[in-house]
Amino acid sequence: MTRFEPQKEENNQSVKRNLLGLTLLQLQELCAGMHFPRFTAKQICDWLYRKRVDSIDSMTNLSLAQRAALGAEARIGREVPQRCQVSRDGTKKYLFDPGVEAVYIPEDERATLCVSCQVGCRMGCRFCVTGQQGFHGHLTAGDILNQLFAIPEFESLTNVVFMGMGEPMDNLDAVLAACAVLTSDWGLGWSPKRITVSTVGLVPQMRRFIEECQCHLAVSLHNPVPAERLAMMPVQKAYPLADVLALLRQYDWSGQRRLSFEYTMFHNENDDLGHAARLVEALRGLDCRVNLIRFHESPEAPYRTSSPAAINAFRDYLNRHGVVCTVRASRGQDIDAACGLLAGRRQG
Repeated sequence: MTRFEPQKEENNQSVKRNLLGLTLLQLQELCAGMHFPRFTAKQICDWLYRKRVDSIDSMTNLSLAQRAALGAEARIGREVPQRCQVSRDGTKKYLFDPGVEAVYIPEDERATLCVSCQVGCRMGCRFCVTGQQGFHGHLTAGDILNQLFAIPEFESLTNVVFMGMGEPMDNLDAVLAACAVLTSDWGLGWSPKRITVSTVGLVPQMRRFIEECQCHLAVSLHNPVPAERLAMMPVQKAYPLADVLALLRQYDWSGQRRLSFEYTMFHNENDDLGHAARLVEALRGLDCRVNLIRFHESPEAPYRTSSPAAINAFRDYLNRHGVVCTVRASRGQDIDAACGLLAGRRQG
């Protein structure tokens, strides 16, 4: 995981470079600096991402001299979880050092991993436990990928969502690199349709993401009324929802890449049919869907959960007025693994 102070080995040398998370181009640059043949980078990619070895010595189509030289400069960079908590519903929450959580969600034929991209978050959304703990650092692409590679359920994963701790667009270089490893033919070769990246709406970074990546995009909307959204989400001041929607309307969402909006339901705050009507008007003309999320109450947030009746009425209104809307199932609340509850706490 990301280290916030340089660590020293026993020989007083700086910690070795992690290979996990490096793209093909970065590995080509590394190999060029070590005077390895250019094709060695693809060999290393194959060992890292397809065979998922845990040591450089296992890269047996590299010569002994190459392995020794590479081992002197780098290491794989995989780190095991510090703890795993299991929910009554089968959800598992993994804690990685230094206080990063990932959530494994099995459901019928699907198995989704919700990954984090930062330690904490600096967006400050008032309803989110992660946002209320402040920002403590970015994760590298390797730190993000380690959340997949280090869990025993890796082989069962069908989907990955960047909806854990942190704002993905605030750490975009690392997120794009991780997505490249997941979807490129030199990496895992997944379809981009298996990956969804969320954002609260950082407009410049969103534009870059849309143009450089084919993964699905999920926008945290939560309130269609500007003043009310600002009270919940400070990002509204810098990047108003109107600007976010104007950007999204510049792109075609009718193909394989999906655009969705996340809408957490708060009692007497954003859950009446007046808000539903405002939301329908705001999204008019966009090929998208809306996911309604039951708010998970916590001492850190000054909101209450909407009733099931209010949530269902809101969903039905949107569907009747042409906006595809579903209610997301709540998973892992008993272990603080549900939406908005990740805080990197070391339980027990």
